[in-house]
Amino acid sequence: MKALITGASSGIGRQMAIYLSSLGCDLILASKNQTALEQLQQILTTKSKIVLIDLKDEKKVKDLYMLIKKEDIDILINNAGFGLFGNCDESDLQTELDMIDVNIKAVHILTKLVLKDMIKKDKGYILNVASAAGLLKGGPLMSTYYATKSYVVNFSLAIYEELRRKKSNVHISVLCPGPVNTNFNKTANVKFNLKSLSPEYVAKYAIDNMYKKHKLLIVPGLKTKLGIILSRFVPTKLLLRITYKIQKRKG
Repeated sequence: MKALITGASSGIGRQMAIYLSSLGCDLILASKNQTALEQLQQILTTKSKIVLIDLKDEKKVKDLYMLIKKEDIDILINNAGFGLFGNCDESDLQTELDMIDVNIKAVHILTKLVLKDMIKKDKGYILNVASAAGLLKGGPLMSTYYATKSYVVNFSLAIYEELRRKKSNVHISVLCPGPVNTNFNKTANVKFNLKSLSPEYVAKYAIDNMYKKHKLLIVPGLKTKLGIILSRFVPTKLLLRITYKIQKRKG
């Protein structure tokens, strides 16, 4: 088995690499952080290759696909992504456009191109890392981030049904974690008030549910599951007010 993991230098992506390596999977590790990837390589027990890439660059994303096409990967994990905190009229436009490129565009390109190859082979796994935010309505103070993760969720769900109707042996899953103790918080300039799950737990939970159970929606943590279920019964405007207050406490 061989897997590509984007955003493999830290957090959930790093722990997924460690766990997959322990399962005997060779790895292609993609990120901008060469030092962190080299440090990760040193503790892996299987073969690994480093790809330095800025996923904001569409050409480089397509170049990455051409590389992994030759590698004939079995697992694609679109993990790279980041967030930004603030009112939409005050937050930096270029940062938000970069976020759309990384959180949506890169995920879309890699998923679509790898999916075609996997369908031809009639095997493979795709795991798109979204967020519990992608299952909620709106996201005041993190509007662009919530919107990008909603895209990833809905994109992945649609592909699942298409694959099911083809009776394909290709499996797609979407990971929707709540608060996780990673560098995401520092990048987005937020601090979670709820207890965060460890990236080690989330990574193992996600891989096991993707690989062993072929689960579509993967939501780690009981509190997160309950929160998502309860949100479905709350009127939209009230839910937006509640979400705003929760987000405000993070800033």
